[in-house]
Amino acid sequence: MNSHLFFESKGETEKINQLKSWQANNLYSAREQVALEYAETVTITGRNVTPELQTKLLQHFKKEEIIELTAIIAYQNLSSKFNSALDIKPNGFCDIPKSK
Repeated sequence: MNSHLFFESKGETEKINQLKSWQANNLYSAREQVALEYAETVTITGRNVTPELQTKLLQHFKKEEIIELTAIIAYQNLSSKFNSALDIKPNGFCDIPKSK
């Protein structure tokens, strides 16, 4: 919800709408692409952060920012697992309207 409101306030809702296909478009800056690649790597079981990804992260983020980014990703993963385990339904805040 916070991300959606942030992007909406910047007039960048298209970034939220195209998030699933972030690799296939050029809406995202190089820094955002590295953050998204990192988030997917940390989130998807069986993937590991490679030395190449670490290098890319350090090109765009300070070490303190990487720690903060990791904490945010971990929190979102925890929240998702927690809600799923307790069958807590989403509120629909992140639903993307279907185009007609």
